[in-house]
Amino acid sequence: MNYISTRGDQSPKHFCDILLEGLAPDGGLYLPDHYPQVNDATLARWREIYHKQGYAELAFEILSLYIDDIPATDLKALCAKTYTAEVFGTGEIVPLRHLENNIWLEALSNGPTLAFKDMAMQLLGNLFEYELARRGEQLNILGATSGDTGSAAEYAMRGKKGVRVFMTSPAGRMSPFQQAQMFSLMDDNIFNIAVDGVFDDCQDMVKAVSNDLDFKRKYKIGTVNSINWARLLAQVVYYFAGYFQATETNAEKVSFTVPSGNFGNICAGHVARMMGLPVARLVVATNENDVLDEFFKTGVYRVRGSADTHETSSPSMDISKASNFERFVFDLLGRDGVRTKALFGDALSRVGFFDLEAHPAFSQAASRYGFVSGKSTHADRLATIKDTWESHGMMIDTHTADGVKVAREHLQAGVPMIVLETALPIKFAATIVEATGREPDRPAKFIGIEALPKRVISMAADARAIKTFIAENCE
Repeated sequence: MNYISTRGDQSPKHFCDILLEGLAPDGGLYLPDHYPQVNDATLARWREIYHKQGYAELAFEILSLYIDDIPATDLKALCAKTYTAEVFGTGEIVPLRHLENNIWLEALSNGPTLAFKDMAMQLLGNLFEYELARRGEQLNILGATSGDTGSAAEYAMRGKKGVRVFMTSPAGRMSPFQQAQMFSLMDDNIFNIAVDGVFDDCQDMVKAVSNDLDFKRKYKIGTVNSINWARLLAQVVYYFAGYFQATETNAEKVSFTVPSGNFGNICAGHVARMMGLPVARLVVATNENDVLDEFFKTGVYRVRGSADTHETSSPSMDISKASNFERFVFDLLGRDGVRTKALFGDALSRVGFFDLEAHPAFSQAASRYGFVSGKSTHADRLATIKDTWESHGMMIDTHTADGVKVAREHLQAGVPMIVLETALPIKFAATIVEATGREPDRPAKFIGIEALPKRVISMAADARAIKTFIAENCE
């Protein structure tokens, strides 16, 4: 399997090369040069593997289609090491729970940091350690988080040989629980940087450093954000797992609703659908930062600046520049790298938006690729959290509530709707109390976490400052 850039670089690269690289040298994102296709026989075989042998074996089957430079025995061992009941709290790994009517929740928050990011990050940590040991190299990971990516990355990488983590986050914009999860880690290889700005400023810093090829190569800079294909690939697996739980035959279709900020989680669903998974709809659920909802309704992709990015009660989605959206647009435009570069490299930097409404491909976003969208507000999520608790005895977090609200608007008769759970409610306790009048359950290991000592530095939204900090801490 070869990988190419969304901005036109066709130089063939293998999985382990892009695993450590992150962004492509031309500023684009990596994608496989084709999506492996699965047929009914493959789905039937995978269904049996999943139900009889478990999630780790399903992960190996899917990942092996994309990874040909890690021996099969090693890849299988890495999957088995990652997806265990000890790590994820249940042998089912991603159990499906019925909510109401034909709506199901896929539980993705059973990992070490109580968020869906653990599903991919735990594997990524093991892949990094494996490949760095094989090469005898080190890696400095530079990341940006709006809440859950940071803690998932740090818990996956803490203590890993040959890896340092430099994680930027928007100062004061995460929940107290999210901040405590990250900033209380005292491991020598973990560095937390609170940036004066919003998530998009942090993401811009990561991209600026990644685009400085000399610095990137000198300091071995890698990424854990979903711009890293390996992380997105790991997320493809739970779409198949959800499908196998919600259906009994391969003739049935399902839909997925995904709370979306950076478009990585639902982009994995796009990949699964392109492979042949029978998906009727991929429903994008946004909060008040509705850049993606605006595009799927109008064809206009308009990024917002820091001043126009709302601070909401579903903070992990407070994003106005959806990095992974470039991957989908690349496919939407027939994999035209020149056109994709003109939109994401030139148009966005020059005028801050592009408009595909008149482009023939735009109508295919729904008809060919299954994408529809909706928006949720603070009042909506309060009402949804309150209703799911009082009507069903099920407490959900704020982002999952955005998903449930939008899912209810896009139901189709006879088609199961799977809402991807984002995090456990305790991570956003203040809003849960506002909605229900009661504190969500807190796992015992996180009791008192907000009172722990914290290690974090403050920094302006300046790529030069983060490069200086990395250089100083790599000497």
